[in-house]
Amino acid sequence: MLAVAFVWGLWTSLAGCSGSGASGTVVIRVEGSDTMVNVAQAWAETYNLKHPEISVQVLGGGSGVGLASLIDGNCDMANSSRTIKPDEIQKVEAARGAKPREFVVGYDALAIYVHPANPAETVSLDQLAEIYGWDGTLTRWSQVDAQHRRDNRDTIVRVSRQAGCGTHAYFREAVLGKKRDFKLGSVDQSGSKAVVALVSKTPNAIGYSGMGYQTPEVKMLKVAPRAGEPAVAPTPGNAKNGSYPITRPLLIYTAGEPAGPMKDYLDWILSAEGQTVVRELGYVSLDEHE
Repeated sequence: MLAVAFVWGLWTSLAGCSGSGASGTVVIRVEGSDTMVNVAQAWAETYNLKHPEISVQVLGGGSGVGLASLIDGNCDMANSSRTIKPDEIQKVEAARGAKPREFVVGYDALAIYVHPANPAETVSLDQLAEIYGWDGTLTRWSQVDAQHRRDNRDTIVRVSRQAGCGTHAYFREAVLGKKRDFKLGSVDQSGSKAVVALVSKTPNAIGYSGMGYQTPEVKMLKVAPRAGEPAVAPTPGNAKNGSYPITRPLLIYTAGEPAGPMKDYLDWILSAEGQTVVRELGYVSLDEHE
């Protein structure tokens, strides 16, 4: 049985979707959201166990990268943790001769991570905006949580995602608002795992990433929509009922209506079996969200 190829290099040597690779297998190329790369790999691996004639090749790199690759014809499916922009729609139509087709394949609660030694348990969206936003007033943990002592060792270390990725764009819109930008001086990471790893090693750090990236080395804060309101934990159930305030859809885009092996693969992702993979990795499946 052929193993799924997880390719972490250039696409230039790969065959197109519904074409044949070197061994005669059908190749489906998937690229994009780093938030979705874990579930995309798991989908590909699980699907290949039943369909060894299909080689699903997965790359991360960010939502913007995946959509740019879709425009250029270098991938067949673009994973995205943000909605496609109007100019990207136009570029897909111009370059590929078809409108992009959007598929909602799950949901993700964007968690707020801190070091386990941090005594804080909750944070509000207002506080997050003042921590991360331009001209924000919160720079020390003692301003956020009364359990912190105010001294020279409680300066907040802001860990963020790099500009251009879907997680960065979503956090800005959901937390800072469309008119406010990020404050300079954050420690920007290129991947979701990297955010969590850095927070786990930095006692005063705070970072944001998908809840599916939780490890025992970090703590997820409960988040309140506004100061003084009840804080809600980032769980599948709370994402399902809409009470967790930082929840977003996970999206796949194709150039036009998918057909052949790619349609079969997308149908399987949306099926009960594909959605089980979503739940097992800590995301929210479509049936959970309904």
